[in-house]
Amino acid sequence: MNLNVRSRLQKGDTLIGTLITIPAPEVAEIMAEIGYDWLFIDTEHSSFNAQSAQGILQAVDHRCPCVIRIPTNDEVWIKKALDIGAAGIIAPGVNSADEAERIVRMCKYPPRGSRGVGIGRAHGYGLTFKKYVAAANDEIAVILQAENINAVENIAEIVRVPDVDAVLIGPYDLSASMGKMGRINDAEVQAAIASVTECCREAGRPLGIYADSAESAAPFIKQGYTLIAISTDCLHMVQGARATLKAIT
Repeated sequence: MNLNVRSRLQKGDTLIGTLITIPAPEVAEIMAEIGYDWLFIDTEHSSFNAQSAQGILQAVDHRCPCVIRIPTNDEVWIKKALDIGAAGIIAPGVNSADEAERIVRMCKYPPRGSRGVGIGRAHGYGLTFKKYVAAANDEIAVILQAENINAVENIAEIVRVPDVDAVLIGPYDLSASMGKMGRINDAEVQAAIASVTECCREAGRPLGIYADSAESAAPFIKQGYTLIAISTDCLHMVQGARATLKAIT
């Protein structure tokens, strides 16, 4: 298993993942064993803290790379997510190039950025500190979410920020910001998504998206999207349990 998400994005590999929202290591272990290319650890909308997120990374270990969506784009959370050993971060709600530049800078060690230097799980608790620090700037993935109409309006500048590794569209938040919550197939929402798609292609930036099912993800994969997050752990459970119950009653 290649745990370097950044290098795989740069190669154009299609990476299929799912969201981990339940802070139980067993759930993440199961998802990793199933064979997903990556796991999307969601500390924004779930009850995760840094310690419980680290427990997920420890449980998954080398089965599958884990990328953490931080709850807010601040320095403390970026440092914590990377120091506990995430393969990269997903920064929510990035609406301007200035914001994108600031996030990239906080993810990179000097002289390329301003990431603080500490010792944690990522550094082998000190045992592999030099090796990790030497490689981190080239291996950590910086993924930005476009999930607001303001991001769409500024996307041409956002995608030209150096070291932005991918743009992940959040269609539900995007639709909500346009006054069309949940209406993903609305013509204006689709036009906004198409605008992001076009700008990313022109800039050579990998594209990602959240989809609630394989069926809804398929058209985006055909369009060349390579970072795909399909459904969530709790929805997989709900749908599987409901289908089983329906089949037997």
